[in-house]
Amino acid sequence: MEFHTAEEVSKMYRSSVSQTQVEAVEMEGAKDVTIQWLLKRSHGVPNFEMRRFTVKKDGHTPYHQHDFEHEIYVLSGHGMMKYGDEEQEIHPEDVIYIPANDWHQFRNAGDADFVFMCLVPKMD
Repeated sequence: MEFHTAEEVSKMYRSSVSQTQVEAVEMEGAKDVTIQWLLKRSHGVPNFEMRRFTVKKDGHTPYHQHDFEHEIYVLSGHGMMKYGDEEQEIHPEDVIYIPANDWHQFRNAGDADFVFMCLVPKMD
C-alpha cells in the first residue's frame, strides 16, 4: 500500500489513521480527549474536513457550541451525548447531525475508548 502527501497529488489524497498525528484537545472543559485531523485544508479538500476523536475512560469534550454544523459517526465504545438539556446514550454505528450554534458534549460512558468521526465545513 502506497500513501501520498498532499504535495505529491493535486486532486487525490490518501493516508492512514495510523499515520496521522494525535493531538490533545486543549479546549477549556475537555478531559482526556485527542483529535486527529484526517482530512484538512492542506490536503486540498474543497468543502469538509474530517476529524477522529478518541475520548478516554471518564473523559469528555467540552460542553460547547460553535457557528458551524457537524456530522458524527460513532466508531467504537459507549458514549453519552448531552444536547441542550437532554442526555442520550450513543453507540457504534450511530450517526448524529449537530446544527450550528447548538450546545453539545460527548463523554465516554464505558471502560474502553470512545471513538468517533466528525465532519465539519472547511475552516477558512
